[in-house]
Amino acid sequence: MNNFRSSIQRGAGLAVILAMLGGCAVGPDFVRPKLPDTDRYTSEARPEATAAADGHAQHFTIGGEIPADWWKLFQSTQLDAVVRQAVSNNPTLQAAEARLRQSQDNLHAGYGLYFPQGQAGVSASRQLTAPLQQGSQSSGSVFNLFTASGTISYTLDVFGGKRRTVEGLRAQAESQRYESKAAYLTLSANVVNTSIARAAYGAQIQATGELIELEKQQLHLAETQFRAGTAPYSTVLSVRSLLTANQALLAPLEQNASQAEHLLAALEGALPSKATLPVIDLSELSLPADLPVSLPSELVRQRPDILSAESLMHVASANIGIATAAMYPSFSLSGTYGGASTSLANLSAVSKFWSIGPTATTPVFQGNSLWYARRASIDAYQQSQAAYRQTVLGAFEQVADSLKALEHDAEGLQAQVEAKRAAGEALNLLQVNYRAGLVAYPDVLTADVQFHQATIGYLQALAQRHQDTVALFVALGGGWWNDPHPMARKEAP
Repeated sequence: MNNFRSSIQRGAGLAVILAMLGGCAVGPDFVRPKLPDTDRYTSEARPEATAAADGHAQHFTIGGEIPADWWKLFQSTQLDAVVRQAVSNNPTLQAAEARLRQSQDNLHAGYGLYFPQGQAGVSASRQLTAPLQQGSQSSGSVFNLFTASGTISYTLDVFGGKRRTVEGLRAQAESQRYESKAAYLTLSANVVNTSIARAAYGAQIQATGELIELEKQQLHLAETQFRAGTAPYSTVLSVRSLLTANQALLAPLEQNASQAEHLLAALEGALPSKATLPVIDLSELSLPADLPVSLPSELVRQRPDILSAESLMHVASANIGIATAAMYPSFSLSGTYGGASTSLANLSAVSKFWSIGPTATTPVFQGNSLWYARRASIDAYQQSQAAYRQTVLGAFEQVADSLKALEHDAEGLQAQVEAKRAAGEALNLLQVNYRAGLVAYPDVLTADVQFHQATIGYLQALAQRHQDTVALFVALGGGWWNDPHPMARKEAP
């Protein structure tokens, strides 16, 4: 027993020495990328506000905080209900959250590398010995052998391979956390954009229907005038042709509206035949007047796709350390204690055995596989760096596009407002003059077409302005960091 204790003491002393040698982990320590050296998204200075269009201007608040539920800025309870329903039931978001939980559980499993590994075993066998294997000429014997033993082993992390492995798992969990945030942002944006498109299609269908009803009245008037001999039959044909042409426009509009409804149902995790979608009126959506715009230095610390790419860089950096540690010797300490007996009843009292001691292994010749494995991990890290830079460039491009789009949307919408007003006034004036016999009916038909086109153009421009506002919120990261009640499971430490 004294020998056993002294062996334990020597092994423990060696473990302490080797653990002290492992104070530093091989491989690079990850350093976060530098912030972009710019204070703007576009080449020219950003305006404080867009032009006023349809009575509304949008103001840019530099450095303002984006709310997590940014879609509420459109002030539509129906829109908020649709988004909430999608967040609760969307399978893609549920899959992303499950992947996040998986990565967190893998991280927790990785923490086990820091602890000793213990095993216990019990065996029973019937054996025939062959003394000739030991050089004896005696005959063998048959006997039962019962063995019970326990083993504790601990791999000493001298060169930091374990630490780099856990570091990589932690970075992988972080990457998946941001991927989950990106899935949440993408889902909410798709729901809002599809809802706006559906409302716009509904408004265009209504406007086209109203025009068709007006043209039916005009057709009836033309047919009456033809029968009275005051108008040629060509006028009847012209009105009928225009009526059927506008009726033909309804089918693709209704098809687009149906596709938007089906897409919303899928986003909500419901079958199209089972989904119950609220009706959202485009005119009831309030255009957000104050738009918070993050500073460029803040953007790279809040967009989930950028943060995920940064975490993947961290994973690649840790993999370099893992590959480097594999090129160095590895050390472990193990101990075994047990007993063996030819009788199960006497197992605890007969033939004790134990062993304790360190083990060292070192790669001698691997055909350069370890060297090239390390080179491959360095290449992967360089690839992740390039992917990160491309993600940042894409993010800045999206913000710049959204800012410019909102400026041009205001200009385009105001032009459509004026065009619609002018076309409406011209149509009303020509209809009055036609009833008074002052103009020919083809002039009224031309004004009809122009008013319809102006109305559709106005509705499309209005919907585009709303959707580009959504695009700005998405490009800036969606404000997920301001959510007091994150929907995903709490992140691993």
